[in-house]
Amino acid sequence: MRKRNAKQGEKIYLIKATLSDWYGKVRGQPFRVLEIPGDFTLYSLAEAIVDSFGFYFDHPFGFYDNIKKWPNSDEGYELFADIGEGSEFKGVKRAKMSKAFGQIEKKMLFLFDYGDEWHFIVELKGIKLFKEGENYPFVAESIGGAPSQYGEADE
Repeated sequence: MRKRNAKQGEKIYLIKATLSDWYGKVRGQPFRVLEIPGDFTLYSLAEAIVDSFGFYFDHPFGFYDNIKKWPNSDEGYELFADIGEGSEFKGVKRAKMSKAFGQIEKKMLFLFDYGDEWHFIVELKGIKLFKEGENYPFVAESIGGAPSQYGEADE
């Protein structure tokens, strides 16, 4: 995961990413709270989430406003749009977090790996100013162990 120092006056987004089941249930599931600059792209956010759970960043993904039935989303951002695979949604490589998560408590589904379908509920928990000398993004809080991405074989 690429890190950098925040700029003077830059806003830092506190993003909570919680592993969920296919129906959006998160109770008892592991989660991570990330601090990440608001001008980072959704691609960078996806990379930070995947890295924070110890997964390989090796599959297509998307962000969707319909947490329970992502194909029925009105708002979405997909890697497919960036790689020319055809998508009804915008791409993730130019979409800024500050635009996609424009208000506190906004939630989206982060779907990673359309085969295994890892579902993460991503929520903007707060916005604060940068801390001098801090390299972003980083994991501010980590609760619960992450499952193995590929089962026991990847151990």
